[in-house]
Amino acid sequence: MLTTLGALAEPNRLHIVELLRDGPRPVGEIAEQLGIRQPQVSKHLRVLSNAGVVEAHPVAQQRIYQLRAQPFHELDAWLESYRHIWDARFDRLEVYLHDAQRQEALEEQDEQHDDK
Repeated sequence: MLTTLGALAEPNRLHIVELLRDGPRPVGEIAEQLGIRQPQVSKHLRVLSNAGVVEAHPVAQQRIYQLRAQPFHELDAWLESYRHIWDARFDRLEVYLHDAQRQEALEEQDEQHDDK
């Protein structure tokens, strides 16, 4: 998973992954879409491939790259553990805010009652 995060940390590689999210693409099309030279795209794709994020399939003279699902499932599973933590914290915050609003409403009622 750290390899996946490391590969995705570079902005051009992340852009490549975002392009491939829509479906497989040849290197030349990726280079054209990103506005960077094909050798640079090939280097980024090599890093992504070594990290297991993409895989290539030769078609005639081209190499078509596509995303691999496995590293994203692993990343999602890792993030899920943090979702549970944040959900619990948000639940506690909601209870706290509800209690604070209720207390404020009671204090306002007491002030209005005292003014009479």
